[in-house]
Amino acid sequence: MTAPLERRTDYRVTFAVLCVGVGSFSLLQSMVNPVLPTIEAALDTDQATVTWVLTAYLLSASVFTPIVGRVGDKVGKERMLVVALAALTVGSLMAAVATSIGVLIAARVVQGVGGGVLPLTFGIIRDEFPRERVAGAIGTAAALLAVGGGVGLVIAGPVVNALSYHWLFWIPMAMTAVAALAAAFWVPESPERTPGRINVGSALLLSAWLVALLLAVSQGHSWGWSSARVVGLFVAAAVLLPTWVIAESRSDEPLVDMRMMRIPTVWTANLTALLFGAGMYAMFAFLPQFLQTPESSGYGFGVSVTESGLLLLPQTVASFVAGVLAGRLAHRFGSKRMLVLGAALTALGTLSLTVAHDEIWQVVAASTVLGLAFGLAFAAMSNLVVDAVPQTQTGVASGMNTNIRTVGGAIGSAVLASVITAQLEPTGVPVESGYTHGFAVLTGFAAAAAVVAAFIPVVRATTHLVAGPQTEAETGDEAEVASGVSRA
Repeated sequence: MTAPLERRTDYRVTFAVLCVGVGSFSLLQSMVNPVLPTIEAALDTDQATVTWVLTAYLLSASVFTPIVGRVGDKVGKERMLVVALAALTVGSLMAAVATSIGVLIAARVVQGVGGGVLPLTFGIIRDEFPRERVAGAIGTAAALLAVGGGVGLVIAGPVVNALSYHWLFWIPMAMTAVAALAAAFWVPESPERTPGRINVGSALLLSAWLVALLLAVSQGHSWGWSSARVVGLFVAAAVLLPTWVIAESRSDEPLVDMRMMRIPTVWTANLTALLFGAGMYAMFAFLPQFLQTPESSGYGFGVSVTESGLLLLPQTVASFVAGVLAGRLAHRFGSKRMLVLGAALTALGTLSLTVAHDEIWQVVAASTVLGLAFGLAFAAMSNLVVDAVPQTQTGVASGMNTNIRTVGGAIGSAVLASVITAQLEPTGVPVESGYTHGFAVLTGFAAAAAVVAAFIPVVRATTHLVAGPQTEAETGDEAEVASGVSRA
């Protein structure tokens, strides 16, 4: 039963709590990347081992994002939001006090449980917000993921220089602790829940194929793409993935409803997420490296970690502005058009970097365009998925979309690493053509995402649930969507 309306927390207070949680999670995704050499030296480890600080977080977040989202649909999104934020807090505390690389890697696994923050946030927004405010709120929350990624790159250097790398975990720990307490007191209990039990077998199968695939993709470059370990993991993923799909299709209580995944809007948005993630996350990873390449190489700018972060600050600001405006733009033009525009702008920005990267202003201008693209696309993609599924499946649908985008990011980063490092100078720095070819590959990913997004079916208005005209992002035959029946 839904609590009486007058007793429920004001949705703006709820939104503030959700934004703190999403912001903290996104910071933890990116702040560690620029300072891996510092952590390597401080903990007396090697490069191959320290990369597990990123890999462990990637694997854990990928596994737990859809699972926590689904559990939230069943037992209550508010409860699972507190659990996810508590995991981020505990994991950050472990990382902040870690004195060995093993403890730090374990801490990152615990932090990965917090990946469920994003799908839970979308579900709570859909439950609690006035319908006319949902698109804008989801857009802002989704944009915070891109913004947090940019902010992490900007502040990592100054924080480490002024304090130490430990503060890259103390700061998010404080934020998530406050958000967890606030969520426990001020985020209302979920009015919509899915009955039934949690399908543990499906969760294990989902975890198995995700770990096999992402481990092979993320470690293929260092282990060797033809090595027995990588080939074996790919084979395992190829067997486990269809096994999971078949098991879910036959289950009376699936973890992820395959009928929902077959809704045209959902699967085309997920395919777009895969392609878009391949370009976006790879750009986050390699553009700072490009800026930091010594000028002696003939193409780099030789800036410091801090300076490269500041050069990418316009990208972060652009992402936030685009995310805030995305809701209004979607209301006027539709989320599908915003997603196509975001993917097209991504292709434009990466193409610009491919053909013109000799001056700093060229890189800053291109990255700013990418910031606008990321903000628009994140918001539009999330709105399309949330609006296409029944309210009781918002968490798991959003979680799978986020997860597929993460898988795309892992694939894109692996492909880009192979392309960029295919030929090295005697100093060990990639030759300029490696980056040129890498940016061209990202252009291809983005262009493909724009093409797929153009074919996402539009759900046209058939009912008027709020006063005034509705758009594709805010309308649809509720009965038809809820039953999982698709229409073009």
